[in-house]
Amino acid sequence: AGVIGRKKFLYDLWGDTVNTAARVEANGIAGRVQVTKVVAKQLGAEFDVEARGEIEMKGKGSVEAFLVSRIDL
Repeated sequence: AGVIGRKKFLYDLWGDTVNTAARVEANGIAGRVQVTKVVAKQLGAEFDVEARGEIEMKGKGSVEAFLVSRIDL
């Protein structure tokens, strides 16, 4: 993350995590929330996820993806 500019500040994020998130989103299904296995494990009981299977991501290879199917907050 960083601040760019002196008079009008612009904020930007970069790095491996941001690239991974962008690639997960780019391989997603319209109207659905798609997450990686790491995120699916962290969601806890408030969220139901269903396995989508492997997706190919540039620079990452094959990654297991999940779709969030229910949120119980």
